Amino acid sequence: MSKMGILTYKSLFCWFLMTSALFVFSWFLVLRSTGRSHSVDFNILPTSKLLGISANENLDEAFLATSSMDGGANPNKNSRICDSNDQILKVFMYDLPSQFHFSLLGWKGNGKSVWPDIRAELPQYPGGLNLQHSIEYWLTLDLLNSEFSKNLIGRSAKRVHNSSEADVMFVPFFSSISYNRFSKMKSNKKKGINGILQEKLVSFLVSQEEWKRSSGKDHIIVAHHPNSLLDARNKLWPAMFILSDFGRYPPAIANVEKDVIAPYKHLIKSYVDDSSNFDSRPILLYFQGSIYRKDGGSIRQELFYMIKNEKDVHFSFGTVQKDGIKQASKGMHSSKFCLNIAGDTPSSNRLFDAIASHCVPVIISDEIELPYEDVLDYSEFCVFVRASDALKENFLLNLIRNISRDEWTRMWKRLKEIEHFFEYQYPSQENDAVQMIWQAVSRKVPTIERKVNKARRFSRTGGPREQGLGSLPLPGNFW
Repeated sequence: MSKMGILTYKSLFCWFLMTSALFVFSWFLVLRSTGRSHSVDFNILPTSKLLGISANENLDEAFLATSSMDGGANPNKNSRICDSNDQILKVFMYDLPSQFHFSLLGWKGNGKSVWPDIRAELPQYPGGLNLQHSIEYWLTLDLLNSEFSKNLIGRSAKRVHNSSEADVMFVPFFSSISYNRFSKMKSNKKKGINGILQEKLVSFLVSQEEWKRSSGKDHIIVAHHPNSLLDARNKLWPAMFILSDFGRYPPAIANVEKDVIAPYKHLIKSYVDDSSNFDSRPILLYFQGSIYRKDGGSIRQELFYMIKNEKDVHFSFGTVQKDGIKQASKGMHSSKFCLNIAGDTPSSNRLFDAIASHCVPVIISDEIELPYEDVLDYSEFCVFVRASDALKENFLLNLIRNISRDEWTRMWKRLKEIEHFFEYQYPSQENDAVQMIWQAVSRKVPTIERKVNKARRFSRTGGPREQGLGSLPLPGNFW
């Protein structure tokens, strides 16, 4: 190559380097000009540990990235990710009288506080079927515990006593046990205790300044039993409900945009130290429960008559009475697949019993909504079948029998990895059911803030402000 050619080549190469550097530098200036550091909240990713990456490692990487962009400037500037306290949901919990919560469990206070000292005594929730809807109990215990727990590791929410500091307002009404135990009316009464408590709750909430500020949009009310809060739900609908499903709610009153679906508390015994495998579980498909159901649950009856006589299928009636839970535990621990069929409502506790048993759930419920599905892929450990397909002759069993040993083993392993996301316990542990629910609430907070801010647009021009129930008519598409 001639000297002139070499010089030309070098000139072009230098020009390319200079233009590339200018391009990169210009983008750097654009990013700096926004005045914001772009970071990801890894706390909402419950599977980070399963990927071998801890939340702290993710936070450290994000911090280093933002620090390098700021040229080593103040690390607290425009960065919430540097303050671990900012990652915790701040919850204001009303000091409702104990008749709304622990007194419903039989707890009798000494008059000094509406709350039990859970470091000295822990009121127990009633067992049996009551326990499956005990979600408000576990959330309340976690908030009370946050006041004296110094260890913030794994904690997703903490109680604050100044409502102006809070992200959300929690209403500690044990609505499920109120329905289960106190909904029946006495012969000389026009309304049961459950109905009276709901009336008192509505009157109290709509008179509070916290409710008036947002018309209840930033309030959290747990109504996990499908029949709980029947009287009050149509009056408190702007609040965020924590539910088991949307089966008995009009879509304008409860929906996936504003509300949170929480798992049932499983009733059967967890399969600890599960060393089973495909061959050691002799039952192919297991179902034990109520067969004759109303509403959308008629499919149970149809499936029962279709597959009850198959030799490797267990499909029978069962309840929690006598040894029902013990029998179900043994049966699910011995089964490869467990049926979760729509009943009176789209969901049932049977799904979470199956997860605790590492029995691959087969979900036949077209309208089901699942807990934390925005961060968890259920297709990795569940089989979904449309109701119309399940009722086709031989479709269901052919589908299940064609799932290979390797595929079943993969789903079985995944069940063991994610089962703690559905475990209720006290004290609550990192990424268990309680912490996962708080994380789901946290993900709703930006939407709540947007709605509240939007409602304030015309407050300076004399436009009507939403206050109490007078400004909360039922939605236009209410059924």
